[in-house]
Amino acid sequence: MLVACTQEAPLFAEVAAEDRPEARVAFANIRETAGWSEEAAGPDATAKIAALLAEATLDLEPTPAITIESGGVCLVVGRDERAIEAAKQLAGRLEVTVLLSEPGEVLPPRFMDVPVFKGTVVRAEGHLGKFAVTVDGYAPAAPSSRPAFVFEAPKNDAFSECDLILDLTGGAPLFPAHEKRDGYFRPDPGNPAAVQKALFDIADMVGEFEKPLYVHYDAGICAHSRSRKTGCTRCLDVCPASAITPAGDTVAIDPVLCGGCGACASVCPTGAAAYQLPGGDGLFQRLRTLLTAYREAGGKDAVLLLHDPRHGAEMIAMTARAGRGLPGRALPFAVNEVTQVGLDFLAMAFAYGAAGIVVLAGPEKAGELSGLAQQIGLAEAVMDGLGYGGGRLVLLDGPDPAQVEQALWDFAPGPPAPAGSFLPLGGKRGRSLLALRHLHGAAPRPLDVLPLPPGAPFGAVTVETAGCTLCLACVGACPTGALRDDEARPWLGFNEEACVQCGLCKTTCPEGVIALEPRLNFTEEARGAVKLCEEPPFHCIRCGKPFGVQRTIERIADQLAGKHWMFDAGDQAERLMMCDDCRVVVQFDRTDHPMAGPPRPAMRTTDDDLREREIEEARAKLLEERAQTGGDSGDENA
Repeated sequence: MLVACTQEAPLFAEVAAEDRPEARVAFANIRETAGWSEEAAGPDATAKIAALLAEATLDLEPTPAITIESGGVCLVVGRDERAIEAAKQLAGRLEVTVLLSEPGEVLPPRFMDVPVFKGTVVRAEGHLGKFAVTVDGYAPAAPSSRPAFVFEAPKNDAFSECDLILDLTGGAPLFPAHEKRDGYFRPDPGNPAAVQKALFDIADMVGEFEKPLYVHYDAGICAHSRSRKTGCTRCLDVCPASAITPAGDTVAIDPVLCGGCGACASVCPTGAAAYQLPGGDGLFQRLRTLLTAYREAGGKDAVLLLHDPRHGAEMIAMTARAGRGLPGRALPFAVNEVTQVGLDFLAMAFAYGAAGIVVLAGPEKAGELSGLAQQIGLAEAVMDGLGYGGGRLVLLDGPDPAQVEQALWDFAPGPPAPAGSFLPLGGKRGRSLLALRHLHGAAPRPLDVLPLPPGAPFGAVTVETAGCTLCLACVGACPTGALRDDEARPWLGFNEEACVQCGLCKTTCPEGVIALEPRLNFTEEARGAVKLCEEPPFHCIRCGKPFGVQRTIERIADQLAGKHWMFDAGDQAERLMMCDDCRVVVQFDRTDHPMAGPPRPAMRTTDDDLREREIEEARAKLLEERAQTGGDSGDENA
């Protein structure tokens, strides 16, 4: 059942649970998004309603989840009596300890129903159910404290573990992106309402909790590092929660620390980090359904409005109730976090017929937009370079609904590209190339090679052939197989479509002759392997077998022959121009080998002894016969 209103969703859900619990009930908000608008009577608003209803009917793959367990051990960190009062309110539900950081004159309570200590947290790590803190100046309160707390002798590096942390110090947070750290509450201690809300929330944080597994990570296609050489660090650079750490040639993503912003999936060039809320390709199914249904219902020049279910939905509701509402062609598209979208999504939106895209981000995202801004800039460069014109993407991060409303009504991008109907098949890179090729095929200025800004995940590799020795270290370092070799000849090839511009080849090259060129190559040449460098092989001077690179072997021989003590003699220098087999053979054929010993004696066996015995017996018998017949010549040898 599809209900085209969300205001009474709790009532409908209650009735459905009583009457038909197995039924699936979906909801679509067509009132705030389309009906309450100055253009509600226009054809675009009607087409928008059809598109929103079509999108709401999709049955998407659920997001996997992990389980976190909390035992209710809570650490309250504060500076004064407010921390003790908060701890007392929680004491009936949680196992609470108070830690006063740099306390002043704090009056002890009449009843010490919560333990009180002094100290400063110098290091904190962990998550809900598994926090670990290190405290300097740790000291318990003395029971004899009278007008103010007196503490015993302090000590440093005290260690403790807990499930929850309530931070009422008002100082710097203990964690980066603290609002995303499950189990860590940091209300303003000067705001009683905020403190009480935090106490209300933290009191129920006992038991088992399910958390979405926001990111699926495929280490097999990660381009972070090879052989201790660092390549791509995009996810590490943008993660606000420090949930991603290097792990050898790959990275490790802690699903419990992950706050679900999706920035890593947005900037990942290979799709190794994939956002899965919703699961699978649900996000692209929604996008295709929404824009296709809008176009088929007669809608024109769609503007996709990306927003989250919190700040963005509130802005839309406020403009609908107190302002002009959304323009008829503005299609709201809710995502868990606006920072989760990357070039693949933006290119898909344009390829499916969007004329423009507006990203509505809340003020709380102020420090997390670098990755999204990079992806927007990349999409703008593609659209402008292909002749569609710039200014098709707008990022709104203001808190004022009136400003958001005005920006939406003033936004007037050019006409959209001819819409495609292809399915969003493949991984991130495959989807991106599908959309980009479609945009190129219909582009006003279809450049075969489009330059891109630095940091783009598409591009070419150039090699200074004069300095390349064809050592092929770059081939071994390339994580995507973009650089290739040939077992039959000294040859270096390159498949541009597979290159993600991670820079591992450039970092690994011992000669320093590799450079990166960010660009989009739409020619057929980019889909196959092209030659970067090729040299004739050197043939062994002893057996004629090809080995190595002719230029390299000749250079080595020129540099070492007669100039190094190991290759002073002519025959020693000649070994430089022999294959590995002949080099060994010639080395051990030398009569003056310094490690050579005397000739080894021939191996004797029992058969040898028996044969010699038979010969001796035959000789003795023959001599005896000759002596008896008088035929002894006196010569034993005869």
